[in-house]
Amino acid sequence: MEGMPAAPSCPEWKQSLDASSIGGDIPISWCAAASGVQVLHVGNMNDWQRKSPLDWETYVNKLVKVVAVEKHEYEGWVLTVDPVSATIVLATFPENEKGSLSFVMGHAVQKVEILREGDGDTEQRLARILAPQESPAYSPEELDRRKNALKAWLETNHIPVGEQGERGRTLSVAGVLSIEPPYGPEQCSSANEIILARVQGLLQGYLEQQPC
Repeated sequence: MEGMPAAPSCPEWKQSLDASSIGGDIPISWCAAASGVQVLHVGNMNDWQRKSPLDWETYVNKLVKVVAVEKHEYEGWVLTVDPVSATIVLATFPENEKGSLSFVMGHAVQKVEILREGDGDTEQRLARILAPQESPAYSPEELDRRKNALKAWLETNHIPVGEQGERGRTLSVAGVLSIEPPYGPEQCSSANEIILARVQGLLQGYLEQQPC
């Protein structure tokens, strides 16, 4: 864009994670995110983004089909809609499997069609997803082991990571995301939803590879 300063060159360790937003397929690199360069050009808001929070509330607990850019389609139960980005959080309940979540970024939404109203059972299942789960008790030694193992794994995958906070208990990823003890996907926090969703997915895959 005219008038925007050129992005600084990226050292090798700031490699792209090939992150993408569901429904958008928009790549984002750690270099762009960490340097503060705007990486998404949303342009004018679409009809979905123009809706009010009260409008979005009418979709919650309903089965919907979302048509996104490039003719991508997603189906699931609306758990919530982010009031800032208009991102739709969809829950699905495959047979004999735990519920899973997917995110359709607000700027990518072209059409949302309600397929079915939710009943009491559906509302309870969706509520359980939001309910905080009890975390197992970890000793200080075990927390240190989990932190060091995750930090080493991130560094091995060329993801910049450091320690911050009291006794370095918090891991800081590329300066844009933090991971608190006990270092699971639920303990990730970031103002950038694309990076947050991507790192949570990577962390979930990492934990599934670990021995019990």
